[in-house]
Amino acid sequence: MKTRYSFFLSLSLMLVTISSAFSQSGGKVPPFQMTLHNGKEFKAQNLPLGKNIIIVYFSPECEECHAFITDMLKRIGDFQNASIAMITYMPLDKVKPYVAENKLYMYSNVYVGTEGNSLSVRNYYNIMHFPFVSLYDKNGVLIKKYTSKEVNLEDLINRLKGL
Repeated sequence: MKTRYSFFLSLSLMLVTISSAFSQSGGKVPPFQMTLHNGKEFKAQNLPLGKNIIIVYFSPECEECHAFITDMLKRIGDFQNASIAMITYMPLDKVKPYVAENKLYMYSNVYVGTEGNSLSVRNYYNIMHFPFVSLYDKNGVLIKKYTSKEVNLEDLINRLKGL
């Protein structure tokens, strides 16, 4: 009886570990939920079908994030075939001025909001530095993660164009 219990316990632990490894790998778009800058709820499944997806995890108070967004907006024409979900953990009162300052409301393919205290996206990718960027194809399959403080915008654009 004790051997059977040990076997099932070991099997359960192994399945949990494997499951955790898959969720951390970021192979598919995480099932995120956020409150947009305008107060509306937005979920991953609200992203338009048939478009490539870029997830940007950022902080409105991060200098590197601001530089990345500024550079990205200079090349926004290169991102027309993608939906861009910009997600932060910061409260909505920090997100609204960030959206206004960068005029992100002008772009119909950019969705900016907060996941609040859930930190599900941050934990999904095990994010340690901002900005964090991930690129997915139109089927939601991960193409590339940029995990350092400096995201290579040119590489991102070239990979997006290749999809």
